[in-house]
Amino acid sequence: MAGPTDIAKERQLVADLKAGQKQALEKLYRNYGPALYGVVLRVVEEENVAEGILQETFVKIWQKIQTYDAKKGRLFTWMLNIARNKAIDYRRSAAFKAKQKVQSIDDFVGMAEAGPKSEMPVDHIGLKEVLSQLKPELKLIIEYVYFKGYTQSEVAKETGIPLGTIKSRVKIALRELRKIMNP
Repeated sequence: MAGPTDIAKERQLVADLKAGQKQALEKLYRNYGPALYGVVLRVVEEENVAEGILQETFVKIWQKIQTYDAKKGRLFTWMLNIARNKAIDYRRSAAFKAKQKVQSIDDFVGMAEAGPKSEMPVDHIGLKEVLSQLKPELKLIIEYVYFKGYTQSEVAKETGIPLGTIKSRVKIALRELRKIMNP
């Protein structure tokens, strides 16, 4: 977990970003880029698209840093939400849906034979370990909603679990994650 030194460094980084220091943006990218990329890639499942979305994410962070409020949450959480929302917006876009429709059957068969994507490459921030502490039914819902970009209704349809149960599990999972992250 973050110690006092880490929090002080984060505050200084935010202050530098708010002051418009481009070196701070470079430092932010070096420190957080790989973790954010892993989350975006998990949602969009295409490296070149994920790279573009990551770039858009950092542009938005730079443009919106004045709206970041440390009292409402950690910097990484704020950035993660921006990245995740951009990735989900892409998945819901007409371009993504059109691309899915024209995908050749050979590509589809190849993907099906390859199996599911490998684990998210953000383990260095401990996300895999944190999620592993959740009950399997809660972890499943978090993976669908936060990493695959599904709506709660889509998760219900995909899993056959009632929508009310999905909503409850999301709330429970988020509460449990808060306990794990802030013991």
